[in-house]
Amino acid sequence: MMCCVLLLSGCIQQGTKEIEDQDLVSASYAAAEALAQKAAENGYSLFKEKPILVASFVNVDDVRYSSTFGRMIAEQISSRLAQKGFKVLEVKLRDSLFIKEQTGELLLSREILDISKVHDAFAVVVGTYAEGKRTVYVTTKMVRADGNAIIGAYDYSLPVGVDTRQLLRDNKQRRQ
Repeated sequence: MMCCVLLLSGCIQQGTKEIEDQDLVSASYAAAEALAQKAAENGYSLFKEKPILVASFVNVDDVRYSSTFGRMIAEQISSRLAQKGFKVLEVKLRDSLFIKEQTGELLLSREILDISKVHDAFAVVVGTYAEGKRTVYVTTKMVRADGNAIIGAYDYSLPVGVDTRQLLRDNKQRRQ
């Protein structure tokens, strides 16, 4: 009887064990590198003298909103592209993007062409995320500024631990 109680308590503890967060920086850097590689494989040269814009990643269920998580992914992808020698414009310094307090820089699809023309951008990086119970799913795309063709795409998922959950929740709490 005591053996059964010990076995059951071990199962309960394992079932409630908190998921560990994955390194968000490494995942974002891998996404940036994959986007650049996929674009090159698809025959598009990413001219390093032509600017790239990176928008905040948005919640797929309501693309009007982002979160700390969505803004951090965009920041890290932007950083990695710049580290690789690409000309990435700091969009927070621009007034032609839709910037909403506590949300970030959102590029609405109908405005991508206009904004990219103003800044002579070659491409725009956009993305969405969806939160599952234990996983967040991220889709990122590099879109050619002239014509909106997707020239590179990369999907990945991350476990939702304590830190990731807080990054995802930040704006939900502020909006309520």
